[in-house]
Amino acid sequence: EVKAMNYEQKLAEKLSILNERGHGVLIRMNYIKKSCADVKTKPSFLTDKSHESAVKHINKKFPNIDFRGNIVSSPASSCLCDHVYELLNTIDACQCFFNITVNFDFTKNYLDLITTYTSVIILLSRIDEKKALVGMYNCAHEMTNGSSDPSYRRLGQMFLEYEHPWKKLTEEFGPHTRSVTAALLSLKIIYPRRNLPVEQWRSAQLLSLLSAPAAMLDPACSDTMSCEFLPMEVMERWIIFGFLLCHGTLNTNQASLELWKMGLQSGFFFTLTRDEVINIHKVSEDLFDSFKGYSKRVADIRECREYVLTNSGALHKERRQYLRGAMKELFAVLEDEPGLLGPKALFVFMALSFSRDEVLWLVRHSENMPKIKMPEDFIDNQMAELLFYMEKFRNLIRKYKHVIQRYHVQYLAQFDALILNDTIQNMYVCPEEESILLSSFVSTLSALPVKNDDNDEFDFTALRLDWLRLQAYTSVNKAPLPIKDYPDLSKVMSMIQFHTQMVDSIEELLQETSEVSILCFFPRVFEKMFSQSSEEVNMKRYLLSFPSVCSQFSQCGHPLCPEEVSVTSSAIHSLRLCVTFLEQLAKQTSSVLLELCAEQHKLCDELQPQRCAETISAARYRKQKKPLQKKGEAQKQKPGSESLRKDRAVITNMDKLHLMLTELCSSYSLCSDLVVFNHAVVPTEFLLSHLEKRLIEVIVRMARYNQTTQEIARPSDLLAGINAYTTNLHSLSSYINIDVTRLVKSVLLQQTHPQDSHGGETLTTLYTKWYLESLLRQASNSLIIHCPMMHCFVSHTTESELPFRAEEFSDVSELQSLAEVLGPYGLKFLSENLMWHITSQVSELKKMVMENMDTLVQMRNSFDKPEEMANLKKRLTGGENVLKRMTIIGVILSFRSMTQDCLKYHCPYLMGPIECLRDFVFPEADIQETLSVFELASAAGLKCDIDPALVAAINSMKTDNTSLDEEYKLFCLLLVYIGVSLPLLALNQNSSYSQVHGGHNNNIHCLATAVNQLSAAMFTVQNKNIEQELKEFLLLASSTLLQLGQNVEKIESKNRESVYLLLHMIVEDSPFLSQDMLESCFPYVLLRNAYREVLKSRLGFNICATLP
Repeated sequence: EVKAMNYEQKLAEKLSILNERGHGVLIRMNYIKKSCADVKTKPSFLTDKSHESAVKHINKKFPNIDFRGNIVSSPASSCLCDHVYELLNTIDACQCFFNITVNFDFTKNYLDLITTYTSVIILLSRIDEKKALVGMYNCAHEMTNGSSDPSYRRLGQMFLEYEHPWKKLTEEFGPHTRSVTAALLSLKIIYPRRNLPVEQWRSAQLLSLLSAPAAMLDPACSDTMSCEFLPMEVMERWIIFGFLLCHGTLNTNQASLELWKMGLQSGFFFTLTRDEVINIHKVSEDLFDSFKGYSKRVADIRECREYVLTNSGALHKERRQYLRGAMKELFAVLEDEPGLLGPKALFVFMALSFSRDEVLWLVRHSENMPKIKMPEDFIDNQMAELLFYMEKFRNLIRKYKHVIQRYHVQYLAQFDALILNDTIQNMYVCPEEESILLSSFVSTLSALPVKNDDNDEFDFTALRLDWLRLQAYTSVNKAPLPIKDYPDLSKVMSMIQFHTQMVDSIEELLQETSEVSILCFFPRVFEKMFSQSSEEVNMKRYLLSFPSVCSQFSQCGHPLCPEEVSVTSSAIHSLRLCVTFLEQLAKQTSSVLLELCAEQHKLCDELQPQRCAETISAARYRKQKKPLQKKGEAQKQKPGSESLRKDRAVITNMDKLHLMLTELCSSYSLCSDLVVFNHAVVPTEFLLSHLEKRLIEVIVRMARYNQTTQEIARPSDLLAGINAYTTNLHSLSSYINIDVTRLVKSVLLQQTHPQDSHGGETLTTLYTKWYLESLLRQASNSLIIHCPMMHCFVSHTTESELPFRAEEFSDVSELQSLAEVLGPYGLKFLSENLMWHITSQVSELKKMVMENMDTLVQMRNSFDKPEEMANLKKRLTGGENVLKRMTIIGVILSFRSMTQDCLKYHCPYLMGPIECLRDFVFPEADIQETLSVFELASAAGLKCDIDPALVAAINSMKTDNTSLDEEYKLFCLLLVYIGVSLPLLALNQNSSYSQVHGGHNNNIHCLATAVNQLSAAMFTVQNKNIEQELKEFLLLASSTLLQLGQNVEKIESKNRESVYLLLHMIVEDSPFLSQDMLESCFPYVLLRNAYREVLKSRLGFNICATLP
């Protein structure tokens, strides 16, 4: 009858269910407390002014409320407490035996239930709005259903009873003192053994496999396997809560007193749930102060608090230091020989459990830092290493899970089954029910396949649950098979239970021993730890452990409180923390890498040709035997001298940067990606993103653009700097598996567009702005001269000094560098801006043509009548302005042609086919096909008879108000305007031709380019014969220049010969005009004489040689 009653009580099942439910209730209550405390998440009915009087009324009259109104529900329940109280009474009635070393699972569940129940009551007392929430819920229930909630009265009464929770709890647990004390005293062997000082750890070489090489292959065993990785905080919570609730034994039992004092000496706080902690000394002292005859216990509490103040911080600091070294050694051995994970798996879980204990201890004490003399003991700037090796062990276990599984399956089948069978055979009594359970254990283990496949699935959950039931059956008073009489059975089953967990529950065991998701609820401490570790150079290789820990935060949820998970994932507790850490890590890595690139850039800059001037000058001085430098002046070191070292111990800045980069990059080896609340996070992508952003800023700064002083870096210098950076950046791929090529391409491609991905200015924008506003603007003012002879622009030496030398920014090598930096897209943007300026000038020219249209029409019809032309010229206004604007267009087109030539080097293998295609088409064919081919050729850098970009620009100027005939007339008259204005150039003293430059000193030779390209574009738009229109222009221009030759006043037209040469340049530059056409309207003898005169004035003496 007694035996049947024991089976019917189902103590094991109830303990398991109530512990799980209690944990969920505790989490939900904490969520309610946090929600009500935060203004952002506080329920609206508690903050609404209209409900304020109702809330006050409920708090005042609770639980006797007579209220009607609009209420929002907030459910609560007292069922858990009633079930716990009922189960504890049942356990006392059964006089159960508790010993953590014998019936581990039964005792653990019993002590967990007590601490969970106590935590629920304490946390309930901390919810200030509990009466309002429950009262309003009950009112809403009554309004909806017509009656109060059935559990409301019980819950309301419990609120009143537990106004002072500790006093009520101690009264409740008085009858349970015997069971609680027995369970706690069973810890007197386990807890002191786990709470040893570091000196004893070190002398025993704890967690070391190398201390006993001969026993390295022996399986790690213990009589109390599950106790070896039992969390310290759990045991301390059992001890403190247990002896507070059953405090009478402290005055009667010396063993209880010693165990209690040891628990008080462990620290100041332990966790109720999440970030809710309890100050154990304050609570204990306040409670015992209210009891008579406990003055000695109060003195003990104060003594323990002083001990903690003095020693606890240093003790745990030394433990963390030891664990770092021990875990590093253990991981190195197991990574090298993963087969040892089978026999030595216990070592791994012990190491993880010990490390987790120290991490959690530091977290809860750092958040609630007491005022002590040595606060540095509560600060650990090497926490990253401990977390790193915890993550490495977790990954190692998961990687070689099949190794551990295969080993323990064989162990269970070939050893555990046999030894369990022998143990059962040696039992002098074994009732039928217990015999059935034990026999099922043996048969289950014996049936395991020795040669199992990696894909085999095992599930020993039923076996472990049966063992828990058996513990409950055999732990009650007068059990047929008392478990306390068979310690060998407990030892064997404890070992079997651990081995089965190694087969089917490795992930659950990892979570139990190494899960630190509580850090999610201590974001300030967590971020502080990261910041402190970041300051240490030798900790940088472990920094990725912080974001990796964030991937555990999704495991902290509970089905009874799903709202907490959603808040955690969307707020600061998980993804934000992970992203913050990864961004900080990426920021540090990118800063060090770019600083290293900057140092390399300096070294490359020293090798630039212009840097050798001082060396050449010094060599010249030595050759001429001139006095050397004074002794006081430091001699400049040559490039490469930094590599010469007399002492390797001397560390340079480059050495420090390389070391720091190596450390930071090593951190990325921890994992390739993270999953945080269903978000896949790739750490290297953060690094690439930061590098991209920083590299863009660095490259733009390298341009050194100053709009005020019109300064900018030479394109060749910029290209050399970019090459130095990219070369050094590629070394990053030797540290991390990262696509540096993709990074560089992305950054440089962005520089070819007007804006980068962040909307900032790029090199394309800066150099386009500089060439337009500085170089070309000065060229339009004749301060800079276009030099066809040298294919560049040169500064005019006779004018005021410019802040730059034009030839240093416009020669072939510089423009090739510019083309390489900006690329085709950048040059296209530059070309579009140039075309915009051209269309602006053309618009002004058209306005001037319209103002003088009547005069120009008459001049077009009377160009061969000198007298009439002379009269019409007097009526013509703005001739100089027309030539000035045409010169500006010519300068712009000349610069554009120079930049287009540089594109030839970008696709050398395609140039032949493109040239053939360009030469194959003719403007007389379909003009659209011709323009398409010319557009291809122009993009490849080839010169075309008709500029397609200019055609598009002119075509875009057409308006609906002007007909095609009017546009055509305007273009024809514009050429007339230019032709009749050419003689005015002879009056300008700067119109002289320079043989050295191959052009005129005021850039009027660019008129040839402007006339030819502009007329070709304009008449292509009008679909007219370009050659015919240019012939007309040539006749008119020749006529006006011949009339200039009849002027005998040399002073007025002293540059007449230079202007004659302009006409020759127009014909030479045009694909539509020929020398025969020119000679038919302008005598060649005049050109020959013009060349002679120009050269004569250049050399300053008569030249007898005849020019061809």
